[in-house]
Amino acid sequence: MSDATALTADRILDTAEEALRRYGPAKATVLDVARALGVSHGSVYRHFASKAALREAVAERWLARVSTPLVEVATGTDPAPQRLRRWLAELSGTKRRMAREDPELFDNFHQLATLSEGAVANHLEILAGQLSLIVADGIAAGDFDVPDPAVAGRALLQATARFHHPSHRTEWTEPGLDADMAAVIGLLLDGLRTRPAN
Repeated sequence: MSDATALTADRILDTAEEALRRYGPAKATVLDVARALGVSHGSVYRHFASKAALREAVAERWLARVSTPLVEVATGTDPAPQRLRRWLAELSGTKRRMAREDPELFDNFHQLATLSEGAVANHLEILAGQLSLIVADGIAAGDFDVPDPAVAGRALLQATARFHHPSHRTEWTEPGLDADMAAVIGLLLDGLRTRPAN
C-alpha cells in the first residue's frame, strides 16, 4: 500500500500487533510498522504522535478484547450473585484461554501492558466499574449489603487476582485451580450477602 491517505488507525494497530508478535515489545519499532504497511514512518506518526502513543493504543485494544465482552454479563438480568460468579469465571476463562492458545503473544502483550500504565489503569477501572454495577444491582435487589459498591467492586477484583492477573499465569495450569476459585468466590459472595436482622 503506497497511498498514505488510505491509512487508518485500525490498519496501523493491526500491523503493530503483528510487529509485536514478530519482534516482541522491546524490539518492535514504528519503522517496522511503517515498513510492513509500505508507508513512511511519518505517515504512522500522523495517526499516533509517538511510539509510546502507538504502544498505548495497541495495549488498550488488546485489553478491550477482555473487558468488552464482560459488559453483557455485568448488565444482564440474572440475579447479582449469579452474574458475579459468571463475570469472574468469564474473566478468568478468557485470560487463561489467551495464555494457553498463544503463550508467546500473551507474554508479549503482558510486557506491552506493563509499559502502558495508562492503558492498564483504565482497564482496571473498567473492570472494577463493571463489578461495582453488579454489586449495586445486588444491593438494590436486597441480595447484598455493603456500603459502597465502588469500593466493593475494586476489592472483588483485587481479591480474585490469582485467577485473572497475568502475573499469576504460571499458576493457571495447577490442578485444583477451579475449585480454589469457586471457594474464593463463595467466600466473597457470603461476605456481600444481606444478613437477617437480629
